[in-house]
Amino acid sequence: MASNIPSATEISLETDEKASRLRGASYWTTLALGTLGLLLAINQTFNLGLFGFQPLGNAFLYYLIGLFLAATFLYYPAWSGAKDKVPAYDWVLAVVALIPAIYLGQHGLQIIREGWDFSAPIEATIASGAMLVLILEGTRRCGGLILVAVALLFGSYPLFADYMPGFLWGTQYGFGETLRAHVLGVESVIGIPMQVVANLIIGFVVFGAALTVTGGGDFFMNFAMALMGRSRGGPAKVAVVSSGIMGSLSGSVISNILTTGPITIPTMKKSGYPAHYAGAIEACSSTGGTLMPPVMGAVAFIMASFLNVPYAEVMIAAFLPALLFYLALLFQVDAYAARRGLIGLPESQIPRVIDTLKDGWPYLFSLAMLIYMLLFMRLDAYAPYYATIILLVIAVFKRSHRLDWRRLQYLMLNLTSSVAGLVSILAGIGLVVGGLSYTGVAGAFSRELLLYADGSIPLMLAAGAITSFVLGMGMTVSACYIFLSILLAPALVEAGLNPLASHLFILYWGMLSYITPPVALAAITASGVAGSNAGRTGLYAMRLGSILFVLPFLFVTNPALILQGDIGHILLSMTTAIAAIWLVAAALEGYLYRVGAINPAMRFLVLAAGAALIYPERLSDLLGVAMVIAIYIADAALGGRLGSKDAQRLAEAKQAEQAEQEHNAQSQKVT
Repeated sequence: MASNIPSATEISLETDEKASRLRGASYWTTLALGTLGLLLAINQTFNLGLFGFQPLGNAFLYYLIGLFLAATFLYYPAWSGAKDKVPAYDWVLAVVALIPAIYLGQHGLQIIREGWDFSAPIEATIASGAMLVLILEGTRRCGGLILVAVALLFGSYPLFADYMPGFLWGTQYGFGETLRAHVLGVESVIGIPMQVVANLIIGFVVFGAALTVTGGGDFFMNFAMALMGRSRGGPAKVAVVSSGIMGSLSGSVISNILTTGPITIPTMKKSGYPAHYAGAIEACSSTGGTLMPPVMGAVAFIMASFLNVPYAEVMIAAFLPALLFYLALLFQVDAYAARRGLIGLPESQIPRVIDTLKDGWPYLFSLAMLIYMLLFMRLDAYAPYYATIILLVIAVFKRSHRLDWRRLQYLMLNLTSSVAGLVSILAGIGLVVGGLSYTGVAGAFSRELLLYADGSIPLMLAAGAITSFVLGMGMTVSACYIFLSILLAPALVEAGLNPLASHLFILYWGMLSYITPPVALAAITASGVAGSNAGRTGLYAMRLGSILFVLPFLFVTNPALILQGDIGHILLSMTTAIAAIWLVAAALEGYLYRVGAINPAMRFLVLAAGAALIYPERLSDLLGVAMVIAIYIADAALGGRLGSKDAQRLAEAKQAEQAEQEHNAQSQKVT
């Protein structure tokens, strides 16, 4: 990599320092809150009983919410203009957040034994109300106004459920009963989403942060560069692979763009990709990272809990769809480069594979251990902590990877901000879950949807796709998924669809809002790094990620694509899916391998062949294969004149020119 380009680790550290409003007491208090939260999680996960302290499950969750909610008020400003320092009112909110949490935590056993969610002392009701108000403010800061409005609407649903018509009618609660049900009950604020954060996600956040601060981002960037930097359009392929790997480990789309984008986007622009196209590539690659095992995003762990299956099962099911998405991106950037004669990076900027592996093997080893412990040992809760210890122990013996004091501070700040955001958002979403569960509306909605669809699976899938997409525009992906997993997923499963595929279907369509205008958060963020028009970047991101519009329909109707079924059917489905996305990519970019640049009519034929292979029927597969064979036979019969080879000749000329420049540069160094 060029020496004047900062490393991904340096960018991560500098970005956090510039963005943070924490100074002095607020900085150290935030670190202390995050450290206490981490120690609390480790103590609970491993049953350590540190200092004789081992709270009950509900008490543990109250303490954790209090600590990270307090950190939310210190780390996240009340509005975009309040970034200079932590104002006095945020200190007050941080302190107040701890009071009801400590009170409820101390009475955890009584809450269970005496059924406080139905009848409780007045102090418990007041504490519940105070915690709810603080949770809603935390949700607003981390998730936005739309999300807090949704949480308020459904959280208050028990107050007026008795007045609603038809299937919207539900059991009604009084004001105090609603407060207690949400905070003291086990299906709302401390329901499954919060339990997943506390018991699973914190460990994976620790692993991702440790990997980043010890130089993992630099290694994966160099590794992708060593593998693909020489090929045509190499910088774009490096962006796809490196952003996919880093996104799969961090689980955060926006932070991934801000970490890898300042390296990949300028390199792509320098090699000939327009700014909007470079931004779109980075946006799509980072978005797909949250769908790529082994870590994925927080929502994957929540999915495993909702389905009551090991996380490893979700990870295996998500692997092939994520791989197909990244293959689609690689096919498109390769065809784009081939059509326009773009070449790879100069040899001087490409590290050697053996040197890269020699320097970065601790990351691969710790990642391999994590995957082994997840897949074979089924240590979902313990695996990320063990993998982190392995990584840090090995890194001690390598100076460039050593966890010094500055990096340790960044690790804890990264952990605190990430978990605080998750706790605030998922506690707010817990109100939605609780409101629908306590009133009984969730089950009625699913039954009504089945009735209206009249058994039509395509109609139900179309309705689910549109709903997921619209909700994804105004809510986080986790919030969108949780909401629809309660309302929509049961109807899809009852209609006969695969449960895991149905939940993945909702997740994929919720993810589309990251790259689809008008919201397109990933595209807007990448356009800021690329210096391109946000609208144009969003449109190109939508085109590059177009496979996401089709892929969920494929695996929800053909479970072989989530690796379920006999091996023969899985291999056949995988082969036809790869061939289909290759043809679709060729049609979109106007370049067919060994044919060259193709005209609009030929692009339509290639697209039709891809569509035939996408449709999960043997006859359509045979038709698609026949069309492809016919295209290549026609090209051979015309002596290769079916497509234009101008781009190939241009690339060869550019490659020769680059080689000459490299030779001259080396000669000057010798002289």
